[in-house]
Amino acid sequence: MSTADAPPDAPATPTAPKGALFIVFLVVFIDLLGFGIVLPLLPRFAEQFLRDVSDAGRGVVIGLMYSVFSLMQFVFAPVWGRVSDRIGRRPILMLGLAGSVVFYGLFAYASQLPPELATLAVTLLFVSRIGAGIAGASVSTAQAVIADCTTPEKRSKGMALIGAAFGIGFTFGPLIAWAGEEVFQDAAWGPGAMASALSLVALGLAVWLLPETRRPGGVPSEKKLFSLSRTKGVLAMPTVGTLVLIYFLAIFGFANFEATLSLFTEAAFGMGRRDNYLVFAYVGFVLMLAQGGLYRRLAGKVPDEGLLKAGVVMMLLGLGGMAAIAFGVVGGTDPRALKWVFYVVMAVAVTGFAFVNPSASALVSKRSDPQRQGEVLGVNQAFAALGRILGPLLGLTLFGLESSHTLPYFAAAGLLLVVAALLPRIRREN
Repeated sequence: MSTADAPPDAPATPTAPKGALFIVFLVVFIDLLGFGIVLPLLPRFAEQFLRDVSDAGRGVVIGLMYSVFSLMQFVFAPVWGRVSDRIGRRPILMLGLAGSVVFYGLFAYASQLPPELATLAVTLLFVSRIGAGIAGASVSTAQAVIADCTTPEKRSKGMALIGAAFGIGFTFGPLIAWAGEEVFQDAAWGPGAMASALSLVALGLAVWLLPETRRPGGVPSEKKLFSLSRTKGVLAMPTVGTLVLIYFLAIFGFANFEATLSLFTEAAFGMGRRDNYLVFAYVGFVLMLAQGGLYRRLAGKVPDEGLLKAGVVMMLLGLGGMAAIAFGVVGGTDPRALKWVFYVVMAVAVTGFAFVNPSASALVSKRSDPQRQGEVLGVNQAFAALGRILGPLLGLTLFGLESSHTLPYFAAAGLLLVVAALLPRIRREN
């Protein structure tokens, strides 16, 4: 689109300070570091207050604690994006970080309550997850900052910064949680307090260093926080609806893999809880290298559609490889011989996801109204959150249906085949 074709209230090139990209990276990294610390510990803290509940009931409660976080992101990501289009990105990001400080602190408080206050503890754990989900939904606003600060040609490279921050956060978060089990053996509040403190550091950085990147002009006239009609309008935009569907299905499939990973490593290789901290750290490390290194080198040189297609192919190969490993274990192959293959296959799947994530977000951003970046990216993140709700529900249900444990990975591969069938529509609708 030439300058003459641009909307009258949207400048042809971004004028926001480029330093905002680095600050957003740090803010998202520190916030996700806190999330990565808390997440592996959630089942343990929940189980200590659910001793009188049946195994099935305990599983339901813990599953709901995981899902309610993504449910809040599904509801609030478009809200924060829409509000940030109207009042600016900076206040929304600071509000989200302040919420993380409060609700991770509440998690710490609930974790150290005595067993006789189990009902109160479980209630507060739920409240903390609900609040953290609402606060964490501001990640779509962080993506809007990237859109504000980059030209369309550099949009995918900018979006990869968010993915790299996620990857680094998920690498070191579980490692800190693992170390924290030694440091805070007699202080159950420790990990939650660490997450709250890290979010406080991120909030301080945002207050001190983050500039406002929202350019004036073209403010949406409708001021409703919750607007189904505007969400439908986003999905009706040419190509955008298809891209949102592609992103949702890819997240849905990958969440099958994430939710069953610790169960699979235990069943196939006998790994315990602390071993799985390292497995998840490995996932984050691969994600960090793939998005922060490989993807950013290719972005701008290879079209976003090509990077998206490559990511889908790698995810298919990786998830199909997981099913093959599961078959091999059941068939009697020595698990020690398959373990190194498992790490390779997992790296392929994670690298594929690292390509899909920023490519889809960049394409959604570039094919939408520059004055509605927060709202459109919020809708995209909302459907990603929906995929993170449905993926674990499907994956964990399928995992126990038969002894080979292959069904979650076949289901994920099937979703990726649907994504592959949708890819040609991106070019036709563009």
